[in-house]
Amino acid sequence: MNDTPSPLRIADDVLHILDQTRLPFAEHELRIDTAAQAAHAIATMQVRGAPLIGAIGAFGLALALREAADDAALDAARRMLAATRPTAVNLAWALDRVARAVQPLAPSARADAAWHEALAICDEDRAANRAIGEHTLTLIHALPATGRINLMTHCNAGWLATTGWGTALSGIYLARQAGLDLHVWVSETRPRNQGLLTSWELARAGVPHTVIADNAAGQLMREGKVDAVVIGADRIAANGDTANKVGSYLKALAARAHARPFWVAAPWSTIDLTCADGDAIPIEERSGDEVRVVRGAEGGITVLDDSRQVANPAFDVTPAALVSAIVTERGVIDTAAGRTPSSTELKVVSR
Repeated sequence: MNDTPSPLRIADDVLHILDQTRLPFAEHELRIDTAAQAAHAIATMQVRGAPLIGAIGAFGLALALREAADDAALDAARRMLAATRPTAVNLAWALDRVARAVQPLAPSARADAAWHEALAICDEDRAANRAIGEHTLTLIHALPATGRINLMTHCNAGWLATTGWGTALSGIYLARQAGLDLHVWVSETRPRNQGLLTSWELARAGVPHTVIADNAAGQLMREGKVDAVVIGADRIAANGDTANKVGSYLKALAARAHARPFWVAAPWSTIDLTCADGDAIPIEERSGDEVRVVRGAEGGITVLDDSRQVANPAFDVTPAALVSAIVTERGVIDTAAGRTPSSTELKVVSR
C-alpha cells in the first residue's frame, strides 16, 4: 500500500527512517545499517509510536542476523532490541514474530526470511491502520450533528507513529477526505512535545486544527468545544486498561466528567492478553533531562539545573471504565458506560 506517507523507506534492501527528533523544524533521513543503529533510533525516539517501533525492531533483528544468525545471536539481538522501550507491546510482539519465523530455518536463510517478515509486518500495519480509520469514521459519523465536529487528540498517533495512516489520526484523515467539517484540538504533550508532530502532519494534510497546552483540555470540554477524544495506545491490557503517552488519563477523566466519548484506536497487536490489567503494564521512566531542557529550533534551553529532582514517566494508564470504545482493525470493542471486558471476553463486537 503506497497511498499514505510513511516514516520509513526501503531502497535496495536498505532501511531509511525519518529522524523524528528533528521534526517539526527539519526533515532529515537516516540510514540504518545495523541492529545497534536500530536500537539507538528506538531508544532515542528518532522513531516512536508503538506500531513503528515494532516494525523498526523487526528490521533491526533482520540486520542483526546479517552479521550472525545462530541461535545465541538471534536471542541476544532480540533481547537487546526489546530492552529499548518496555511499555509498547508491539516491539516485543514484532520481535517474537520474526524470531518464530526464522527459528526453524538454517542460519544461512534466517536474515532474508527475517527481512521479508519485517516487510510483511509493515504491509499488515498499513492495512490495519486504514481499517482502524474506517471504523473510527463510523464513530465520527454517529456523533450528534451540531455543525463542525471538534475532536481532541493527545501525543502523536498519525502516520509518523506507524508505517502509514496512523491509528488515532487515520479516522481524521478519512473524515477529511469524506468532506466532513472537522477541527482537531492538538495537545502539545510535554515534555516531548509530540503534539507538534501531530500539528505538522495535520497541516500537511490540510486538516484544520489548534495546538493547546496540555492543561487546557479540561476547560475546552467544560465549554462544550470538544465532541470526542481519540488517542492511540502503546499497550492495552486484557481487561481493557490502556497505556498511552502520559497525560492521556487526565483527558479521559475530563471526558467522563463532561460526558464526551473517549476512544482508543490501536491495532490488534497492541492488545496484550498476557497482561491482566493496567497495574501489570511497565511504565517507562525516561531521563529527567527531557523535563529540564526545553527543545526548540535552535537547540535546547535548560530551565532546571541538575540539582532539581525530576520524575519523567513516559506513559500513564487509563482504566477501562473511562474508555468508551477500543477501535481495532477487526472492529470496535464497545466499552461504553464503564463496561470493562474480562480477559476471556476481550473480543471484537459490532457497535
